[in-house]
Amino acid sequence: MLIYNIALCLYRVAIAVASLFRNDAKKMFEGERVAIRKLESVRKEGERWVWVHAASLGEFEQGRPLIERIKADNPEYKILLTFFSPSGYEVRKNYGYADSILYLPIDTPRNARRFVKVLAPEKVYFVKYEFWLNYLNELGRQGVETYIISAIFRPSQPFFKWYGGCFRRALSVFSTLYVQNPESEQLLKSIGVENVKVVGDTRFDRVADIAAAAKELPVVAAFSRQRETTLVAGSTWAPDEMLLIPYINSSCGKYKFIIAPHHVDAERIREITSQLKCSYVLYTETAPEEAVSADCLIIDTIGVLSSIYRYGSVAYIGGGFGVGIHNTLEAAVWGCPVIFGPRYTKFQEAKDLIACNAARSITNEQQCREAIDEFFDNNGQYAEAAARYVAAHTGATTTIYNETINNRKKQPK
Repeated sequence: MLIYNIALCLYRVAIAVASLFRNDAKKMFEGERVAIRKLESVRKEGERWVWVHAASLGEFEQGRPLIERIKADNPEYKILLTFFSPSGYEVRKNYGYADSILYLPIDTPRNARRFVKVLAPEKVYFVKYEFWLNYLNELGRQGVETYIISAIFRPSQPFFKWYGGCFRRALSVFSTLYVQNPESEQLLKSIGVENVKVVGDTRFDRVADIAAAAKELPVVAAFSRQRETTLVAGSTWAPDEMLLIPYINSSCGKYKFIIAPHHVDAERIREITSQLKCSYVLYTETAPEEAVSADCLIIDTIGVLSSIYRYGSVAYIGGGFGVGIHNTLEAAVWGCPVIFGPRYTKFQEAKDLIACNAARSITNEQQCREAIDEFFDNNGQYAEAAARYVAAHTGATTTIYNETINNRKKQPK
């Protein structure tokens, strides 16, 4: 534990130094410094608070269905949402279902004591990978109901190493660990952790909610015309486009292609369009009557990708040649079989989609071409497998809500 605390202090110094040169580090450093003061200003005597912590934007999307369920059914609860990273906080700092949104102060013993004392939460939910030892120890010391949701455990984590004693002890704080798969349950039980339950990933509930509320996009609808002959490439990076664009250029007139790059700045859009040999239009600069005759539609804005997948029958998901693939479920929920690069092994849903014959991982241009042709030529069977997989895995949010909120409300005091 001493080494852990020293490492955190060194990390805080590193963030302070980085804040002098990088805007994201500056936002994080300043946000952490004022978090407890902000909390003191919003916390009122007699209020009942639920705290949900997500590292970044992806984990927030996993926690979001539970937050919105709690808030909709329990107006007596106030919700605190905390983030570790600027990529989550800066995007969701105005999220309407939370009563307060803060950076989580660095996990020192002093910060943990002050933060938990000021908030005095009734229930706490950490999402997926968040194991802050001092916060957990303080929550355990004060007897606060604490849960982790959508968690995944792997043998490489410190809980399962000879040096991981303090991490193993921290797991005892959780009232229940809600995990995504049986492998995680087995690993936890191998070190004596029994308060674990396999319920799946709350992201399935989130993508189902997104699909139910999907926007109508007249430009995309006019462009695609026939969903069966449209491929949507979502959150792509340059290595993804190196494989995709040769296929696009060779298939003009046969299929339609929508490219939604991960970054939509003008330079990235120029990089893409300079490689295209077919007709294209930019989403923000075209109208339905113009889009209908183009071969490729470039999405040069953010916030619409999850609604765009409905207009395609095959999806390519970017990121698999970098840090890891982006959200495959947003496409699969619409019955789109998915293609992605080789860096997917940390994503349970990607492995599952391959196993149920609704996805392909590719490493080169030839494999990319073969996968697209196969999914277009035999789309019905693959589309059914993708949609069936998502439908079969929804419901984690309801289970967690019922066990941690709803059923406990009904218990006699």
